[in-house]
Amino acid sequence: MPHQGEILQEAIKNSGISITRIVDELGITRPTIYRKFKEETIDYNFVKRIGDIINHDFSNDFTVIQQSSLPFVTPVSKSVVTSVVTPRVTSSQSIDLDASKQLLLLQAKYISLLEAYNELLLKVYGPK
Repeated sequence: MPHQGEILQEAIKNSGISITRIVDELGITRPTIYRKFKEETIDYNFVKRIGDIINHDFSNDFTVIQQSSLPFVTPVSKSVVTSVVTPRVTSSQSIDLDASKQLLLLQAKYISLLEAYNELLLKVYGPK
C-alpha cells in the first residue's frame, strides 16, 4: 500500500499541473516537495493546500488508518458518552509506539513547523 507521500505525488502527476507551479504557489522549494513525497505521513494543512491547487479531494485517497496518522489532526469524538471505559493497549497499538516511528512522526512535524515558520517570515518581511 502506498504511503501518503506517494499518494500525493501520484495525484499531482495525474492532475497535469507542474511541480514548478505548485511550489511557487506554496512558497516552497522543489527539494522540499520531493522530500514530502518520501514521507509516510504528511501534515494535513499541506495536503489540503495541494488539493486546493490541483482541485483534488484527498479525503477518499487516504485510508482511515492513514487519516488518523496525519499530524495535527484531532480525532473526531462522539458527542454522547454512555459509560467510562479504560482503553486497553492491544498489540497493534504497541506497534504504533515503536520509537523509530515516533521519531519519524516528530521529524515530519518539526519540518512542517519550520516550513510554516518560513512562510510566516515571508509574509511578514517579504522576499529579499
